[in-house]
Amino acid sequence: MKKNKPPCSKRAQIQHIYQCLTLGQTTLPACALLGFLHAEQMELTANQETAESLIDYEIEETAKENRSMTFEGFLRYVESKDCCVFDQSHAAVYQDMDQPLCHYFISSSHNTYLTGDQLVGKSHLDAYISALSGCRCLEIDCWDGPDMEPVVYHGYTLTTKILFKDVITTVEQYAFEVSAYPVILSLENHCCPEQQVVMAQHLISILGAKLLKAPLDVPTSGDLPSPNDLKYKILIKDKKLRPHSETVDTVGKEREESEEEEDEEDDDEESPTKSKFWSPRKTGSKKKREKVVAEALSDLVIYTRSVKFISFSHSKDNQNFNENTSMGENKAHKLFRASGPDFVQHNQRFLSRIYPAASRALSSNYNPQEFWNVGSQLVALNFQSPGLPMDLNNGRFQDNGGCGYVLKPAVLRSSQRSFDPKCSQFGLKPIHLRLKVISGSNLPVSKRGHLDPFARVEVQGVIADSCRRDTHTVKNNSLSPHWDAAMNFSISVPELCLIRFSVRDHTGFISREFVGQYTLPFTSMKKGYRWVPLLSREGFSLHPASLFISVWYS
Repeated sequence: MKKNKPPCSKRAQIQHIYQCLTLGQTTLPACALLGFLHAEQMELTANQETAESLIDYEIEETAKENRSMTFEGFLRYVESKDCCVFDQSHAAVYQDMDQPLCHYFISSSHNTYLTGDQLVGKSHLDAYISALSGCRCLEIDCWDGPDMEPVVYHGYTLTTKILFKDVITTVEQYAFEVSAYPVILSLENHCCPEQQVVMAQHLISILGAKLLKAPLDVPTSGDLPSPNDLKYKILIKDKKLRPHSETVDTVGKEREESEEEEDEEDDDEESPTKSKFWSPRKTGSKKKREKVVAEALSDLVIYTRSVKFISFSHSKDNQNFNENTSMGENKAHKLFRASGPDFVQHNQRFLSRIYPAASRALSSNYNPQEFWNVGSQLVALNFQSPGLPMDLNNGRFQDNGGCGYVLKPAVLRSSQRSFDPKCSQFGLKPIHLRLKVISGSNLPVSKRGHLDPFARVEVQGVIADSCRRDTHTVKNNSLSPHWDAAMNFSISVPELCLIRFSVRDHTGFISREFVGQYTLPFTSMKKGYRWVPLLSREGFSLHPASLFISVWYS
């Protein structure tokens, strides 16, 4: 659309677009609106009925009767969900949900019970309620409690304790309020055999029919069942007794190491002093801890049996389809660097869980994109800690209806060819993305009383695709900063890419302060003139704060 001089406010920009469409007429007829949808918005499936439905944004009665739009009606459309940068068809489940669990990214939480740090933070049931708004893999750290009632807290610290049975009651109440797809309870189990029996009793009595207690009667061909197969089911992820043909003691128990403890030696190599300072259980890591598994709890582990990761070759030869591994971020990073393609192939067959390093005492997070790039399904984050990692997680999992399961790209599921996310060339013609950040609107003012905003666009994906671009800074304008900044990106693996829009306040020569952001998958981004709703650091809407952009890619 041709322009002479760029208008200086969002409203003026939209009015200029409107005037170009009306060609001097007082209102915009549905047929002209349809032309705009085809030519500018690239909504090629739109028809006359689509355009007619958008006339409902009009409130002026005469225009509505004539099936046309005044400027105010067009403005309401441009600021509506129908003109949002996020494809609204992706706000419902639309992906194939009949593939094995290992073919999906699964929204996963680490130390779900905590509302603060790992040292003196508070454990609260509300943390589980909040997580279950989309998260499908919750962690429960279980320890012996008084009166034979297991408790949940971060062991050997001053974090507060809550009852295991209250956690399970909360999960039962909220598990499927937002999503019908399966919930995995990842048990970090430190209880004695007697209290493990109590845990099993609570799981059975409280969860009832929602608890998966036996394999499904469906053909799997040696694969994990699908999300559809496991709808409204809760799975237990923990150690499991070996079959009786293997070594088990006479009371139905097996010696095992605790899942996260067994990997802490590897994970703490980066900063042993720091990790040992804040958690006494790390100081004894050289002496292997033994865990005793009670048969009653072991029997509830069906498709998510936790086993120790040894090597990719060992897993290929020995790991069963219903067994999964967990590893800390540092060990996983080393494996990514040393053998990315093997990591990808491993995740085509098995579930793998990545969790934050033990040294993250303040509940900070790593960037999850690196581990999504190798197809790890359960990339667990501290949900209580806002910032870039959680922005990416929320952006990734708003796709597919926010159900907590997103189908991995074909390059991560196909065993027909090798995929190395560290490569700079993938043998495919890259997509050219052209973004224009036109303006902002109603941005929240900072504590210093005014705003010097600039916008940033980041591409998070494979290493070759990841980059960022900034607009120039507009001085002292929070109401309608105008940038009209064009940005070009080359994207090799669009199915893995997230696009993050953010606004920052230029507070000093080198200082910048966060104002708001919005993150979405590249594959959910619509073309044309679009508005970007801004969210706070904690993920809440900053309405009416937004960006106005244009999007084109080919």
